[in-house]
Amino acid sequence: MKDDRAWMQLAIREARKGLGRTSPNPCVGAVVVKNNRLIATGFHAKAGTPHAEVHALRAAGAKARGATIYVTLEPCNHTGRTPPCTQAILASGIKRVVVGMLDPNPLVAGGGCKTLAAQGVEVTQGVLAEECRSLNRPFSKHITTGLPWVIMKAGISLDGRLALASGQCSWITNEQSRRQVHRLRDRVDAILIGSETALCDDPALTTRLVGRRGRDPLRVVLDTGLRLPVSARMLQQPSSAPTWIFCGPEADMKRAEALIDAGAVIKQVRLDEAGQLDLGAVLCELGRAQLTSVLVEGGSRVHTAFLRAKLVDEVQIFVAPIFLGSDGVPLVDTLGLQQVADAPRFSTTRVHRFGNDVLIEGLIGR
Repeated sequence: MKDDRAWMQLAIREARKGLGRTSPNPCVGAVVVKNNRLIATGFHAKAGTPHAEVHALRAAGAKARGATIYVTLEPCNHTGRTPPCTQAILASGIKRVVVGMLDPNPLVAGGGCKTLAAQGVEVTQGVLAEECRSLNRPFSKHITTGLPWVIMKAGISLDGRLALASGQCSWITNEQSRRQVHRLRDRVDAILIGSETALCDDPALTTRLVGRRGRDPLRVVLDTGLRLPVSARMLQQPSSAPTWIFCGPEADMKRAEALIDAGAVIKQVRLDEAGQLDLGAVLCELGRAQLTSVLVEGGSRVHTAFLRAKLVDEVQIFVAPIFLGSDGVPLVDTLGLQQVADAPRFSTTRVHRFGNDVLIEGLIGR
């Protein structure tokens, strides 16, 4: 129905208010409507706090009786850190529930809708389902696999170069693109870079938003031999987020102790057949810590390793209108391809201009 789609769009806008704040829970929005008039709205703000449906129903009060509630995600039917939302809906006297997407959580998996229907509530499913799913790809992956959603982010020249090979640190993309990167950081649980990028750029890896501070995600450095100095900006500048350094089993523990004293958390993981950190083990460790999304910011070796291991879920590539030629470092090195059909391919979900830069977003196919 046309009205159902319009009200679900409003619920999606409510859900977006929780982006970057609800992990490991999903972002959910809810809207209570009666006689085609808006009664109340709500969204899930943080894990452990009331869900979107509860906020909306509390705001609606007695007006919820006989009304319709639009929810971007199927109401839960189990007790976690909060009571089941199905019980709150039934107690409110809601007559109809319109659901965007079913909950991929095995503890729910359609049970919420079935419970409501069994109690005589009219249930409509799948309204703007794809739009609702796009809100919670990290949650869906984590709840079903235990692994975080991996976003490969880079700023490149038109000929696919990240920086000059000389090691000179300078921006390729413009200020508008860089502001967008900070908005992206504000919505993910972790940022990941390799030791080469950490040593060359010495980044703070914090979130800096115009007009507000933003939320700093966990900083992750892949540093097999623990080369990161204790003087690194990410260890010296104040931040609300810790820094995790993943190293190999043979790393110098005296170096580890110095980094720990500087505030880092050291995580040892096995090496792969190429003698590099096992990225699958890294992602497992992040997933166990209830991190549902990780932004891989490079550099070239790290991007190549993630693509070779088929661990990238999404790409966000900022393309600047310059050429660097063979003087530049490539975004991706050798992938070991035998034919074009084997190449990692993504489906474009959005193309957006930031001044003269172009952002290409897409999902990697499997």
